[in-house]
Amino acid sequence: MKKLIIAAALAAFAAGSALAEDIKVGVSAGEHAKIMEKVAEVAKTKGLNIDIVEFSDYVVPNQALNDGDIQANSFQHQPYLDNQIADRKFDLVSVGKTITTPMGVYSKKVKSLDELKEGATVAIPNDPTNGGRALLVLASKGLIKFKENAGIKVTPADIIENPKKIEFAEIDAAQLPRSLDDVAAAVINTNYAMEAGLHPKTDAIAIEGEKSPYANVIVVRTADKDKPWVKTLVESYHDDSIRKFINDEFKGALIPSW
Repeated sequence: MKKLIIAAALAAFAAGSALAEDIKVGVSAGEHAKIMEKVAEVAKTKGLNIDIVEFSDYVVPNQALNDGDIQANSFQHQPYLDNQIADRKFDLVSVGKTITTPMGVYSKKVKSLDELKEGATVAIPNDPTNGGRALLVLASKGLIKFKENAGIKVTPADIIENPKKIEFAEIDAAQLPRSLDDVAAAVINTNYAMEAGLHPKTDAIAIEGEKSPYANVIVVRTADKDKPWVKTLVESYHDDSIRKFINDEFKGALIPSW
């Protein structure tokens, strides 16, 4: 009888462990999904099974995580997460850095920012964090200038110098590549650019500098941050084989940030 009780207890413990080590990770389609597929291969050797859930926008993955539909996500940088937590009261926390995806300026009409005509329209993401990031890219290239101490959450209202009188169209980030037929230029996140066949190293007319504060992160619910599978997930992402895959596959379009 004692042996049966011990066996039953061990079986229950094993079942519980299996459940705890089967997780769903939300990613945006494109490079985040490709990388997570490789991470899942590494994680499996460590006893962690990852079911990858792809999302087509930047809004749903955090809501899904906060609601418990997934256990982690990997698609966003820290400033975006901070903004989402402040605005939507999510109880989420970042647990490890992943990649930096340099934002680029793309155009079908001009080959440099200098060629933009007075009054030209430039499209930027319509969410506050990525919209501000896009404006900072343009400011770093001398196209516009902000008031002093504007910070990283800048908006068009913070611009104090705009010599070319550029107009800004705020568009959903996923739709920016499609806007290139209608605007003079668009500032596009790397994942959406690459989905549209655009490479930041070869197709962008301007690109974000390497010293960007916008490293992407792995995010979990705050209540889960100390669970063993979180450590395994981060360790799997930070494996040397993942760094090599990123460098070989994306050829400088993405930068490992750990």
